[in-house]
Amino acid sequence: MAAPLSPEDQTVQSMPDASPAKWHRAHTTWFFETFLLLPHLPGYSRYKDEFGFLFNSYYEAAGPRHARPKRGMLTRPSSGEVGAYRVHVDAAMARLVREPPPGFPFDLIELGLQHEQQHQELLVADALHALAQNPLCPAYFTDWREPDAAAGVARFLDGPTGVVETGCNADGFSGFVFDNETPRHRAFLEPYRIADRLVSNGEWLAFMRDGGYRTPVLWMSDGWAARQAEGWDAPLHWREADGGWQEFTLAGLRPLDEAAPVRHVSWYEADAFARWSGRRLPTEQEWEAAAGLPGFRDAEGVVWQWTGSAYRPYPGFRPWVGAVGEYNGKFMVNQMVLRGGSLATPPGHARRSYRNFFGPDKRWQFTGLRLAEDAA
Repeated sequence: MAAPLSPEDQTVQSMPDASPAKWHRAHTTWFFETFLLLPHLPGYSRYKDEFGFLFNSYYEAAGPRHARPKRGMLTRPSSGEVGAYRVHVDAAMARLVREPPPGFPFDLIELGLQHEQQHQELLVADALHALAQNPLCPAYFTDWREPDAAAGVARFLDGPTGVVETGCNADGFSGFVFDNETPRHRAFLEPYRIADRLVSNGEWLAFMRDGGYRTPVLWMSDGWAARQAEGWDAPLHWREADGGWQEFTLAGLRPLDEAAPVRHVSWYEADAFARWSGRRLPTEQEWEAAAGLPGFRDAEGVVWQWTGSAYRPYPGFRPWVGAVGEYNGKFMVNQMVLRGGSLATPPGHARRSYRNFFGPDKRWQFTGLRLAEDAA
């Protein structure tokens, strides 16, 4: 993921929500060093003691950390030294896996790999945001090809109703799940319909031309305040030029494809668009129940899809034991759930029960929406 980026690209932090590519590479290495090598590989000591402070993210149990908004100030260690750190930790992990001690927690290796996949996706979105600040509009991937996505008039599918099961049980499940996806439980769904495809750029343009960004009645109060404070009048990475719209993409600046799904919109914008269209966002339970329906298109691989559900624990939720218990549970407030998976999600990482989450004002991730409506 970092190979197309220069050392200067890898150091910049374009906003507090984003992290430098170099930091992502070091932090994922820190995870393996901290939670696997130090406790389980006899004789292992930190590559450098100060890395424990520099590359901790939010784990209180793992000690103090460098302030998140100041990660872009870390001109040192260099990108080259971060690469050497990764090689060192990879070699030690290989030794540990070849000769694991009795009772070794192999599940922590899988967690570390899943964690690194999450940061691969974050690295792409953060690097795109950083490159978007450059007036030269440089491409991240010069040969990038946008994913194919459904087009045409949206059809509304009848979603499963009544009592449905949602989520996963960690025990007995054949694949990996994060703790926030557990436990499997029942939910009751009233009759509803859900769009078979994602909202397109062309539909978003219609919302804009109809005054969607200038009509406060469409917006939640906090969303309208954010729109005014930030000057939102289009999705992030859209630029108006020569009477038309362009979009900054992983391949650089390109003419806006009106048939492609809209992305880089906040929950506030998605909710306002849904209200303008006379519909609503699906709940996360509705989305999960409907994702397996015939004709439900672009469930993953295009954009994360905002839902109308606040990020809260499932009934009976218990975080993991130990420091990794800080992974999800302590963020279950003031955020909204997204479902699916985006063009930056590593292959095989997404699943129907996956619960992504961001604050309702966040736009820099590959976030979009599909619509739902009550069936009554």
